[in-house]
Amino acid sequence: VVSGVSGSGKSTLVYDILYRQLERRLQGEHSAKTHLGESIGDVASLEGWQTLSDVVLVDQTPIGRTPRSNPVTYIKAYGDIRELFARHPLSRQRKYTPATFSFNVAGGRCDACEGAGQVKVEMVFLADVFVPCEVCGGTRFKREVLDVRIQGFSIHAVLQWSVDEAIRRFRHQAKLGSALWQLQQVGLGYLRLGQPATTLSGGEAQRLKIARELLAAQRRGGHKLYLLDEPTTGLHIDDVRVLIGVLDKLVDAGHTVVVIEHHMDVVKRADWVIDMGPEAGPNGGEIVAMGRPEDVARVELSHTARYLRAALAET
Repeated sequence: VVSGVSGSGKSTLVYDILYRQLERRLQGEHSAKTHLGESIGDVASLEGWQTLSDVVLVDQTPIGRTPRSNPVTYIKAYGDIRELFARHPLSRQRKYTPATFSFNVAGGRCDACEGAGQVKVEMVFLADVFVPCEVCGGTRFKREVLDVRIQGFSIHAVLQWSVDEAIRRFRHQAKLGSALWQLQQVGLGYLRLGQPATTLSGGEAQRLKIARELLAAQRRGGHKLYLLDEPTTGLHIDDVRVLIGVLDKLVDAGHTVVVIEHHMDVVKRADWVIDMGPEAGPNGGEIVAMGRPEDVARVELSHTARYLRAALAET
């Protein structure tokens, strides 16, 4: 955990220096992720980066800017659902394929809204708004495609299931169940499978990204460095505990997690704390304390130490 008062240099250290340096070394000067025009902080040396397979920034930016993006498309589980529908006897009789049940390609999707289920209304002086499609009624698909039913439910109805409900109904589908289970483990069991990305909060988007990384860790392995910026923002205390458990899972999978954080429940659980300060702006930018949480809590110059001592006393 990188801690410290606001403006003490935490983001500069983690993003402008550490992330940019690792990005350049691991992904190359001309990586697609390189941010042109942004300066990369200089370092005298950077040790241990050769052991990493990648550096991943897990921020709270949206996972998609249109209603077509949703939790199951983001974790690449929608293909398994479409395969299930394509194997149905009625689908075979009508020569439907998995693509028929996609709202991203023409065929089975509603032609009027092009599978979005909503139509964008451009406003002159206000932000654009989305209204339900009048042709499909928001179902996204043509009426004949909705005739195909799994366990009595159409593809539209399945996308309305919560992750928790889908896990129960797809319990015999190992690959699909594993992907959905990761969503449940990051505390997103309440989300609807087809919930538009435009309705997700920043914290939900961040946990979705972590879920996808946990799935990737199962498939490919490797040793990645994950960077998160105050992931507890806006979370209830119970959600913070869930988040800590999720970060532990990334570490258990062989990865390293660096978190910029003020929340003491997270700071006290860190293996190593780097506290920036001593103050903000021109009076910051220095490492005030570094070590295990118990060590940092004893440093009088650190503002974090005072709160960390109280948090450790509650443990």
